[in-house]
Amino acid sequence: MKYVVVLGDGMADEPIEELGGKTPLEYAETPMMDEMAAYGEIGLASTIPAGMKPGSDTANLAVLGYDPKQYYTGRSPLEALSIGVDLADTDIAIRCNLVTVSDDGLPYEEKTIIDHSSSEISTEDASILIEAVRKKLEWQGFHFYVGTSYRHLFVWNCGKVVDLTPPHDILGSKIGGYLPKEDVLREIQKRSFDILNEHPLNVERAKKGLNKANSLWFWGAGTKPGLTSFAGKTGKKGAMISAVDLLKGIAVGTGMHNIEVEGANGGLHTNYEGKAGAAVRALTEEGYDFVYIHLEAPDEMGHQGSLKNKIQAIEYLDERVIRIVKEGLDKAGVDYRMLVMPDHPTPISKRTHTSTPIPYLIYDSTKRDVKKCQRYNEKEAETSGNFFAEGYRLMDHYLEIK
Repeated sequence: MKYVVVLGDGMADEPIEELGGKTPLEYAETPMMDEMAAYGEIGLASTIPAGMKPGSDTANLAVLGYDPKQYYTGRSPLEALSIGVDLADTDIAIRCNLVTVSDDGLPYEEKTIIDHSSSEISTEDASILIEAVRKKLEWQGFHFYVGTSYRHLFVWNCGKVVDLTPPHDILGSKIGGYLPKEDVLREIQKRSFDILNEHPLNVERAKKGLNKANSLWFWGAGTKPGLTSFAGKTGKKGAMISAVDLLKGIAVGTGMHNIEVEGANGGLHTNYEGKAGAAVRALTEEGYDFVYIHLEAPDEMGHQGSLKNKIQAIEYLDERVIRIVKEGLDKAGVDYRMLVMPDHPTPISKRTHTSTPIPYLIYDSTKRDVKKCQRYNEKEAETSGNFFAEGYRLMDHYLEIK
């Protein structure tokens, strides 16, 4: 039996009046997911433990079968694994976003945060800006590392874990009340604006109608993680296909292989077909038992508040990933189980993550004898009667581990 997870980051949502009271998942044209739901199992899983903040870090750990309460030490330490930074036990890793704040002449504290991703800046452009900051603001005990797109890493030697606000939680707000309470972090953020706002690259971006990547934003602080082997835990040789450092870092920490796909960028216009094809090859030709395909686009569209594009991202996932994977595995004649789910909701109305339980779909290619009258969406999953209050236990159920 082969196993494949298709994770639509932030895909779940809430009923929207504009869609006639439907969610984007319910409204979208998803014939492949609905076909599998008609023969499969649907239900709900709570991937965010009570008392923990909703995020892709805790949620994806739970989806992979790791109890976040036991294994979570912060988001940035996981991303550090992907980047290749070997953290010391006394290091604090902090996510360092390149964000857009208003260029309005107001003092830094009175500026408004406009875009948490700086128009989904390319890694190539971002690396130039991070280097500019590094030259001016990196000194003993503080280090910058380039990540992917707008997502980068700051390491504070012998620092401390401090409470920091994710930028996507405060879009449209004045930043003064959300700046780091730690003096040195607040000062670095503030000085970064002076370095970045009039950087020639940002001047050119503005001329092209793109948002300037004109400030750093710190969040997601944590300490060195201690994850256990996925193969040791499940007996499955696993691979990860993702464009974002968080998921790649989880793969490194759990001993899974990261499969790089050209053109995969974490945005709406990523290489869907490339990811799907790589998954099929990994399962049918390269000896892997388990592949985790992560798609970031629904989450990004939720943060942007773009209803049209969130629906498009869900439809792309169905047609350009799930269909290709299913047809490829069917053609190869292998038995397989596919798990489709989000990690958490990113509702259009809120533009950030919530802790609401998410819908899951399990399809087994060997069990097409009983057709059910069900589609895959939040509403039908809620009425299914299937519920994993501890979402990390869903993975053992999916892998049929007793």
